[in-house]
Amino acid sequence: MAEVPTQAKCVVIGAGIVGNSLVHHLAELGWTDIVQIDKGPLPNPGGSTGHASNFIFLTDHSREITDLTLDSVAQYREMGVLIEPGGFEVARTEERMEELRRRMSSAKAWGIEAELVSPEFVQEKVPFLDKDQIIGAFWQPGVGVVDSLRAGTIMRERALEKGVLTVVPNVEVTDLEVTDGTITAVVTDGGTIQAETVVIACGVWSPKIADMAGVSLPLTPAVHQMISVGPCPQLAETEGEITFPIVRDMDTFCYERQHGADMEVGSYAHRAILMEPEDIPSIEQSKLSPTELPFTSDDFDTQLEQAYELMPELLGAEGAEMRYAINGLLSLTADGLPILGESDVKGLWTAAAVWIKEGPGVGRAVAEWMTHGFSEIDISHSDIARFHEHQKPREHTKLRTTESFIKTYGIVHPAEQYESDRNQRLSPMHESQQKLGAFFFETAGWERPHWYESNADLVEQYGDATMPREHEWDSRWWSPIINAEHLRMREAAGVVDLTAFQIFDIEGPGALDSVQRTCVAQCDVAVGKVIYTPVLDANGGFRSDLTVMRLGDDHFRVVTGGAHGPADRKWFRDHLTGEATLTDVTDSVSTIGLWGPQAREVLASLTSDDVSDAGFAMLTCREITVNGAQVLASRISYVGELGWELYVDFADAAALWDALLETGDSHGTRPVGIGVYGTTGRIEKGYRAYGYELDGERTIVEAGMQRPKVKAADFTGKAKYLAQRDEAPKAVLCTLTVEDHTSASGTKRYMLGGEPILTRDGGTLTDGHGHHPYVTTAGSAPSLGKHVLLAYLPPEAATVGNELAVSYMEELYPVVVGSVDATALFDPSNERMR
Repeated sequence: MAEVPTQAKCVVIGAGIVGNSLVHHLAELGWTDIVQIDKGPLPNPGGSTGHASNFIFLTDHSREITDLTLDSVAQYREMGVLIEPGGFEVARTEERMEELRRRMSSAKAWGIEAELVSPEFVQEKVPFLDKDQIIGAFWQPGVGVVDSLRAGTIMRERALEKGVLTVVPNVEVTDLEVTDGTITAVVTDGGTIQAETVVIACGVWSPKIADMAGVSLPLTPAVHQMISVGPCPQLAETEGEITFPIVRDMDTFCYERQHGADMEVGSYAHRAILMEPEDIPSIEQSKLSPTELPFTSDDFDTQLEQAYELMPELLGAEGAEMRYAINGLLSLTADGLPILGESDVKGLWTAAAVWIKEGPGVGRAVAEWMTHGFSEIDISHSDIARFHEHQKPREHTKLRTTESFIKTYGIVHPAEQYESDRNQRLSPMHESQQKLGAFFFETAGWERPHWYESNADLVEQYGDATMPREHEWDSRWWSPIINAEHLRMREAAGVVDLTAFQIFDIEGPGALDSVQRTCVAQCDVAVGKVIYTPVLDANGGFRSDLTVMRLGDDHFRVVTGGAHGPADRKWFRDHLTGEATLTDVTDSVSTIGLWGPQAREVLASLTSDDVSDAGFAMLTCREITVNGAQVLASRISYVGELGWELYVDFADAAALWDALLETGDSHGTRPVGIGVYGTTGRIEKGYRAYGYELDGERTIVEAGMQRPKVKAADFTGKAKYLAQRDEAPKAVLCTLTVEDHTSASGTKRYMLGGEPILTRDGGTLTDGHGHHPYVTTAGSAPSLGKHVLLAYLPPEAATVGNELAVSYMEELYPVVVGSVDATALFDPSNERMR
């Protein structure tokens, strides 16, 4: 192997499945002068790739992870390193069967072949499984096993054959050099490499390497226990590594996977066993490899008994014994997603917390991102820039992964909240909200009221109009109080805490040019104008969707959602021009929303400033005095009602909140939670949300958000956007209403999002991208008395009145297309906002 070179265009740290895939795809995209290093030997340098069980189940409730998995499978198949024996997820309980029905919804939405099958079907394919232990299963014939070491070798060799890669094993990184916020060199025990770009792709060691550059990677090495029992006579006569389907025994959090004459049993049921990257033993200290630690049998006792229950004749066969047992290390993150993208250090990229099933897909996506500024598969949920400061310390990651480890095979509700490390960020109104009985959801560390128990009396007042939900799953993490608050806001007024908004100011010479080049909408407007605008990537896909206020000739304030705020901040900072500066004011400015027919009267009672329609027009902002405090008031609405966003210093926010509620009481005003702001209010108006309807794979035209004209000034993605406007859309975002919620059992069911949209008789629909339509947002529309769904439909199906169906828990419910553009089902002429 080569010696450490003194310079390179790109250094990839890591020779596991991700690093190998990355160098291959960078080479395919025309990169040259790539150096790949690893502290271990090849082909197995000692990371998780070398000991993983290497099976791939295709369906995840996340479209992003599923797409990465499907791309990886296609690459493995092309390399000839994939065996596809199929796989079962078996259920011992009815609760698990319901989850498997939800699994079917995701499989149909993402276009994966799957079906629910009987215990007898499972036993036919896995004859040594005791069918009496299960009540059903989810079958995917495309489940496979991959030779990940061979795959990595093939990809690395392909890059070597192009003459653009130098591979140096057995060298350890000792430092990363950063100059003026830019990566400049990788220091190893074999020499220093001057480099323009560096990618950290070394799995469980990634946080240790990132720390060298002052970058926090919220990832922890965690133990996954696995044993191998054999030889099993039922397996001894089979050919190759695997013949029988893989079995996930979901209710015991275990899996059973054939490996030649042995049966591997792995567990996610034990306690969370976490490590620090610095404490992983060296290659010299390791009996097997650094990521194969001594087995702690006490943690596995219960799972071994349960595995024997499921496969008693196989695992209890004469002569079969435990031949291999490890505590294998894998990477976990606080939110369960990979960590991809460029860090705050320019030129320093990460491709970490990636499992075997996603490896090649991630390698391709990150290589595309590094090359073009975007990837074919939208990976925004995995963007390293998503992390807020409170999420970066290792203690936060440990607390969250300790809680979530057991959920690896768990039944996780779409709205389920973490319990650990809460109350990190409290708005100035938090104490008042506690007294009002707020039920808090967390967003980016902020505790946000989703509804208020103090409004429970409204449920009785509005009765069935609150659209109560009978089924426990549909009503989990939900309350009819949300719909009652919605109706009160439409009838009188509601006050909403929006402190979680991410807010940053762009100022100085170059400020206008910076926002013009970043935003689609015209930003060269009069001071005091509010601009609602998409932000695009170079391919014309959505990068964000936010508002900008022009506060001065060289002063713009950007307001975006808390969850995606850090990524937006990085995007704008990376696109600053001239002498423009960006200042984050999130932690000093609180935002309070006031909306409803009585909003003007409530605000007028607290200010002497003119807040009439003539004196304070829609989409304008200015400073006014409210309750004695200076407030930047912005007349804009995400819920389709007259009102304002009120931006106020933290020190004055609690008093303003109290004053709005006290003064508004005589007008019927109530505090209103994010359940209204984020779902019911916006869905009645058909408003799109980034991360749901809008992502890097969607276009402005498909989302129905194009405007009559395109500004003359250049902006990122403009050329692609202009081309999109001249083409027929391949999909159309539509609003649909559910016409009948009655299930076969007679219980009314309410969709939560992610469900496939089908023809009325259950046939498959496919859009021009080859994708199947699915529900991007589902929620109550109490003013309409309907449950509303948003979904991208094939153009030929996107006609008002078209009768379709939504599949929910394997039952079809009739839906009708109500809108095929941005026209709202509620108040389509926007009279209520005036």
